[in-house]
Amino acid sequence: MPATGLTRAEVARRLGVSRLSVYELLNEKRALSPDMAMRLGRLLGDGPAIWLRMQQTRDLWALEQRGGYEDIEALAVA
Repeated sequence: MPATGLTRAEVARRLGVSRLSVYELLNEKRALSPDMAMRLGRLLGDGPAIWLRMQQTRDLWALEQRGGYEDIEALAVA
């Protein structure tokens, strides 16, 4: 069944989560958990790994924007 035209309430129902969970995820108020990745992967048929990689990429980007790692020196390789 195509995902077009689904309401947040319908997506939440299909995922087995609250509408608030879907709202917070879509509005970046909540990070994607492994549980939600599994649910989305099952719903959309693409598996959880892609969703976890996207969350990890977003998390690393946010840390790079925040900064504070510039003073850490790499260890010399022997």
